[in-house]
Amino acid sequence: MTRILASACAIVTLAAGPAFAQAKATIAGVPEIPFTTVPNFLKLPPGEYLGESVAVATNSKGNIYVFHRRDTTRLFEFDRNGNFLREIGKGYYGFEFAHSVRVDKDDNIWTVDEGTNLVTKFSPQGKVLMVIGRRPPAIDGPVIAPAGPNPPAQKYILCRPSDVGFDPQGNIFISDGYCNNRVVKYDKNGRFVAQVGSEKAGNKLGEFNLPHGLQVDERGHVWVADRTNTRYQELDNDLKPIREITNLGTGWTLCISPGPHQYIFFSNSNPNGNPQGSWENTGEIYKAEIDGTVIGKFGKPGKIAPGFQVVHKIDCRNPNELILGEIESWRVQKYILQPTPARPSAGR
Repeated sequence: MTRILASACAIVTLAAGPAFAQAKATIAGVPEIPFTTVPNFLKLPPGEYLGESVAVATNSKGNIYVFHRRDTTRLFEFDRNGNFLREIGKGYYGFEFAHSVRVDKDDNIWTVDEGTNLVTKFSPQGKVLMVIGRRPPAIDGPVIAPAGPNPPAQKYILCRPSDVGFDPQGNIFISDGYCNNRVVKYDKNGRFVAQVGSEKAGNKLGEFNLPHGLQVDERGHVWVADRTNTRYQELDNDLKPIREITNLGTGWTLCISPGPHQYIFFSNSNPNGNPQGSWENTGEIYKAEIDGTVIGKFGKPGKIAPGFQVVHKIDCRNPNELILGEIESWRVQKYILQPTPARPSAGR
């Protein structure tokens, strides 16, 4: 196993540094990617508003899903031009505190709810097809986030999960999350296969301290935004660690574009609450080759568009047209990037 630092020019080995709640990226010499934005992209029905827009995803038709926190958690669908189409899962027992939404190769819609500890698979028509996890029953009274040592992680019980992804064979990978500090693999039918990490936080390769985002590339490799460890980890399909990337600031979230030439987008988001100094050292998004070589960056924090206010999830189905879900400005933005010439993989 190697520890690799992604660079615009080279791949460099280094030792892991201390973990911080929010970190400045140390990579240098990364070119800026020019972009434009689409003003007032989403068109909501009269009287409707977005809350914390924590998650966005698109399907093969270009329709856009926004999973957001409002008076309750809600899942909205828009067409590719931003026109409102419908709400999915209104009143659904699995919705309480949204965290992620993803769409698989068959256009099934997957939601990750941190409040109910559930990952739900919906058909393209909005029918519930699978549930992983269990919502704490109301009869047990209010659920308080664990204090002190977490109980041992279980195969089918999640604890504040954060994201979900799928490999080409349909296996399911869940980052579980705020309590369990692990990544879990299930087969396409929802049967437990393996896990890496545990209820105990750690900073070695294959350990996590708040795995906050997850994606799977076309090789079946699993990429994890290891947020409190301020890094990203790459795992193989059996969840064996391959490497870490430690110079892109806080591992907030990531997105991997589909197709034969894949790109990875890494979000070094400014943190919740915008603490003093955070705008000076965070906020940008990096674009990289699948080997981890960074080829560009774009964006800055700001309350007014096109600035960012905590980019929590990214959709990059089209790597030149990104959909960004933001927490603190309660909005979704569409960024159109100037295309970056494809580069052959530099290897490892």
